[in-house]
Amino acid sequence: MKLGFIGLGIMGAPMAGHLRAAGHELFVNTRSQVPQALADAGAVACASPKEVAERAEVIFTMVPDTPDVEKVLFADNGVAAGLKDAKRGPDGRVGKTVVDMSSISPIETKAFAKRINELGCDYLDAPVSGGEVGAKAASLTIMIGGPEAAFERVLPLFQLMGKNITRVGGNGDGQTTKVANQIIVALNIAAVGEALVFASKAGADPAKVRQALMGGFAASRILEVHGERMIKRTFNPGFRIGLHQKDLNLALQGARALGVSLPGTANAAQLMQACAANGMQELDHSALVRALELLARHEVA
Repeated sequence: MKLGFIGLGIMGAPMAGHLRAAGHELFVNTRSQVPQALADAGAVACASPKEVAERAEVIFTMVPDTPDVEKVLFADNGVAAGLKDAKRGPDGRVGKTVVDMSSISPIETKAFAKRINELGCDYLDAPVSGGEVGAKAASLTIMIGGPEAAFERVLPLFQLMGKNITRVGGNGDGQTTKVANQIIVALNIAAVGEALVFASKAGADPAKVRQALMGGFAASRILEVHGERMIKRTFNPGFRIGLHQKDLNLALQGARALGVSLPGTANAAQLMQACAANGMQELDHSALVRALELLARHEVA
């Protein structure tokens, strides 16, 4: 197939690489230079999202936030501009599909989908979980909202990037699921951080505490991966605090709109805000433990 991929950052570059490695033609656009590995693999650099949309059948986007998606889709040289003049079939439809794999507002996603649908194209919101490790290993969890027929067409492409692939419902439902995922992840990071700070300040070896807990009911992927990061102080970003802050803000905005109380989410958001206020927004979200360490005047080690 002729595929487009817009946004070649920490996550997007390896995801696009899997599509190209499977033999698909790949047209790419990104704010910075196209990664050399993709260029060497034959990815074609395009001057704008518009050009990507003109040349590709399925257009993937993977950018940081809601305004970024809106710009990529609807700016003067955006994806929509490339879809407007596309050839239409007897049914009046273009037949192309836009797949947004960013993590953004579910409410705005529904509006974006409507605008793309009006151009005779399908829209899927398909945010992911699994971080840089999952992107490189093609083991991402992908949560999809959109029409079933479009999902079935794109499913073989999703399978090149992820393992746990679920169509949740209509447009916006994929993003709602991702917000729920980020709530769970944030609260688990905070819980692991609190446990390790407590154990360490009490005089126990946090590495051995973690090892013991991994064999019990407290075991989790967060304790396994991020607990180790907290102990070894390896906070190079797989998923940055700044991006997780954005996702928790989406959760809290949605909670206000729905009249729902999310006290744990609000607390985790404040801990991440404390990290950001101390210049740590570019660190991995496991560095949330640093806010707890500042409160305790004790560093897990």
